[in-house]
Amino acid sequence: MRSSRVSKSVDRRQFLAATGGGLLAAAVPGGVHMKNSLSRASTDAAPAGASPSTASPSSQRKIPIGVFDPVYDKFSLDEMLDKVSALGLEAMEIGTGGYPGTKHCPVQELLDDPAKAKAWLKKFTDRGIQVATLSCHGNPVHPDEKHAERDRESFRRTVLLAERLGVKVIVGFSGCPGGTPADTQPNWITYRWPPEYAQMQDWQWKEKVVPYWKEAAKFAREHGVHRIALEMHPNFVVYNPRTLMKLREAVGEEIGANNDLSHLFWQGCDPVEVIHFLGKQGAIYHAHMKDTVFFQDNVAKYGVLNFAFETSDLANASETFRAVGYGHSASLWKSVLQAYMDVGYEGILSIENEDPILSGEVGVERAAYVLKNVRKEILEG
Repeated sequence: MRSSRVSKSVDRRQFLAATGGGLLAAAVPGGVHMKNSLSRASTDAAPAGASPSTASPSSQRKIPIGVFDPVYDKFSLDEMLDKVSALGLEAMEIGTGGYPGTKHCPVQELLDDPAKAKAWLKKFTDRGIQVATLSCHGNPVHPDEKHAERDRESFRRTVLLAERLGVKVIVGFSGCPGGTPADTQPNWITYRWPPEYAQMQDWQWKEKVVPYWKEAAKFAREHGVHRIALEMHPNFVVYNPRTLMKLREAVGEEIGANNDLSHLFWQGCDPVEVIHFLGKQGAIYHAHMKDTVFFQDNVAKYGVLNFAFETSDLANASETFRAVGYGHSASLWKSVLQAYMDVGYEGILSIENEDPILSGEVGVERAAYVLKNVRKEILEG
């Protein structure tokens, strides 16, 4: 079936170029021949999946390009800001707890002293950098109550800090509970058979996930925060657009997406389709900029649930994270930015570098170069 799909995609080259869909299949794991054929087709195509628009390029929003700060964890706040400023980046996503840590943001200190909070924020504004989001990725529904309470408290403090700083978006994970009240570790359930798995998944959502996020959304709303951007990530109950919308429908419009396409590429999602689907519902609150590369020989043998996080794992991996432009073409990323503009996305493009080859600030620099150039192409027509 797979080779049949590849053949059809390549045979439709002229049709795709004429309709602007030439890049849509590029995000689906396929052979090198398929990817190269589609890339060639895309050079003559309109941006993939872009909605017809009569707006002139100059009327489209210049979406700010920023960076998520854990990549600079070896540097002080001032050193980091100098580097970010030198790259010409316009915004930042700052870790305030959970997995990202608080390297550049002493949360409690800023909550205790308004003057210190003002001075901290001024370091960014003096360099023309917007503090766009605060991020406290964690697992607030972890079956270990100490772990869960730590991450719940991190979320509460992040909400209070966002209120003080005037930040409108908080980024995090949905979390994942155990499968039963007796479990001590999370249980990520994606397949509802045998029937006990369906029972466990239903229990997770009804007893743990929805009640927690209703309470968390209410707390955020009471403190002026109306955008909680949950990253669709494996090992958490929200891991794709459908589960995101399931939680949003159960909790309210405070719940939206941190649309990190790197986690959706390997699931076979079409990036432009995802942006249009979520964007038309006003459900995209943040966007991580991170790519994924596929090693097709290993995909063919092992499937996509075979990720590499270290360079030592690459030889046997099916895929790994890369800097923007090193997994998919610049043309694909141009179609992604165009889609964000088409749906009226109001957030930033936040570079998150977890590239095991172009590690640290090198990957940020490469990603920024690609994003700035494709944004310029769109805006200048």
